[in-house]
Order: sequence, then C-alpha cells, then structure tokens
Amino acid sequence: MLTAVVMPGDQGADAFRATVLEKFNLSLGNGLGKLKDRVFRIGHLGDFNDLMLVGTLCGIEMGFAAAGVSAKKDGVAAAMDYLASR
Repeated sequence: MLTAVVMPGDQGADAFRATVLEKFNLSLGNGLGKLKDRVFRIGHLGDFNDLMLVGTLCGIEMGFAAAGVSAKKDGVAAAMDYLASR
C-alpha cells in the first residue's frame, strides 16, 4: 500500500521532506512525474501496523510545524479515533 499526501497551499513537498528528515530522521518518499514537489509519499512496506502509522503521522504534523506549513493539527487524533474504532 502507498499513501500520497498533497502539500497544503503552495508549499513545496521536497523542502518539507528535507526538513522532516533533518529534524526528526523521518524519511518520506517524493512525488513522481506531474506530482513532483507537490506530494510526499508514505510507503507501507512489509509490516507496517497501526502504531507505526500513528508515529509517522505524528512526525508529519511535527514536521509541518517545524517547516512553517499551515495545516490543521487534529489529523493524528482523527487517525487514532478511526484506528481504535475498527
């Protein structure tokens, strides 16, 4: 499975990915083709469970704050609520 996340506003995905890698050692995939610098990818390879997903989403929200990206801060809570209710 693969998830692509569209960057909010006119923010570049590549600069965001660099910030998250530098600050939190979180490696995210780049957008390909027409999506280059518009999206980043969360790869789900092998054993990627709910707790790993929530940790990744936390890193993304922390990265948005660190990179000055304007985004809602309730995505992780919504994901946890969804995953707990399944």
